[in-house]
Amino acid sequence: MSLHPDSIPRMSPTPPAAALELNRALGWIGAGALLAGSVIGTGIFLVPSTIAREIGSVPGVFFIWVFGGLLSLAGALSYAELGAAYPEAGGEYVYLRRAYGPVWGFLYGWQQIAIGKTGSIASIATGFALFLGFFFPQLGADLAGAAGWNLSGIQAVALSAVILLTAVNYLGIAVGGTVQTILTALKVAAILSLAALALSSGRGSWSDFSVLPAAAAGHVSALGGFFAALSAALWAYDGWNNVNMVAGEVRDPQRVIPRVLTLGIVAVIAVYLLINLAYFYVLPLAEIQQSTQVAQSVADRLFGSWGAGAITVAALVSTLAALNGAILSGARVSYAMACDGLFFRHMADLSPGHRTPAKALLLQGLFACGLILVFGRDKLAFERLFNFAIFGMWGFYGITALAVLVLRRRQPIALRPYHVPGYPWVPLCFVAVAAAFCASMLVQRPQETSLGIALLVGGLPFYWFWRWGPGNGRQRIGSDGS
Repeated sequence: MSLHPDSIPRMSPTPPAAALELNRALGWIGAGALLAGSVIGTGIFLVPSTIAREIGSVPGVFFIWVFGGLLSLAGALSYAELGAAYPEAGGEYVYLRRAYGPVWGFLYGWQQIAIGKTGSIASIATGFALFLGFFFPQLGADLAGAAGWNLSGIQAVALSAVILLTAVNYLGIAVGGTVQTILTALKVAAILSLAALALSSGRGSWSDFSVLPAAAAGHVSALGGFFAALSAALWAYDGWNNVNMVAGEVRDPQRVIPRVLTLGIVAVIAVYLLINLAYFYVLPLAEIQQSTQVAQSVADRLFGSWGAGAITVAALVSTLAALNGAILSGARVSYAMACDGLFFRHMADLSPGHRTPAKALLLQGLFACGLILVFGRDKLAFERLFNFAIFGMWGFYGITALAVLVLRRRQPIALRPYHVPGYPWVPLCFVAVAAAFCASMLVQRPQETSLGIALLVGGLPFYWFWRWGPGNGRQRIGSDGS
């Protein structure tokens, strides 16, 4: 049996680049920090109140956190098999290209470049600036303006954060990984400290943990509340796939990637359950349902105004870690596309001194800064913009997990150092959840979903140009188009 054409290593786009390779300098600590730092972002500070409102009981809230964590674990286990078998830069782009052909890999990369990853970077940076506004309210004022356009302090801070961390990650995967490790360690320590202080304070009550949910108005409303709460939890767990995007820079990826994905998600579940235990010990259910920033409310109840300031500092560090993880991982997708001739060829160039995809990092930073300049004045505009991409993101999550089954059939003799446990049911469960999530998006947000689909379709002309244009990448991908 002959190997699938995609099992042949991709060629470098230009002779000078052939002498350079990505630096496999990210060990299990750095990879683990990337996972934890990307997942534990602003979600754990914001979404507990959403889940509490939708579910209406403390036991129900904890069920949602466990259920969402197990679903994320199912996805991570599926990605672990793919990452160990194909330890290349690009993550989903690589797996979709191999399983379904280059057009699917390109559409994923297009979505990431156009709004998925760049929009996430812009949103996280804006969130960092908004948190900083707790200490400097004057950031909301305009700094400059011309011809009806104004630059606010929030936008200036967000732009500075993106530029700074892009420069940090240009210096090499080892530098970016070290920064990620430090920021992740600080924020996990802050979250665990808050939980420990809250649970040992003696200023809470366990009585709310037995409160039953109020009777639902009907099965439809109860089901809608369940999916709304689950959506919030899955958002808080999102980001674990960033590890696969940098697989080409992980040392011993066949062992490190499966361990980091598995143990990392289990550790995040434990942290989330512990901090929620502290939240509900200090504040009654009704207060959590009304709070927009639960962690700050808990800290304020325990320590007064300085406590709210301290937890805001923790949120700032948490947001920076998530931003660094997004910048570090995102540029590897456009780099992988360029290596296959499906993007601007110079995006495959590596910095000679640091062996990082410098031009891909720069382009990603420019796209994110452009989104901040255009949409950064209005937080709701950012949310609407990012909603365009959610349907596509979860659709790609689902078909990537399904690629585990497809690639086992298409490339049965490929080396697989790790096999997902519970095959095929674990990846199929994740695929089912992704399909249900996309279906609920179609029903609940038809406008955003339609725009998201239009965004994907809008990438096809660019694919045809890069795939079939004169001198482009058809020789590098395979004569059968896969």
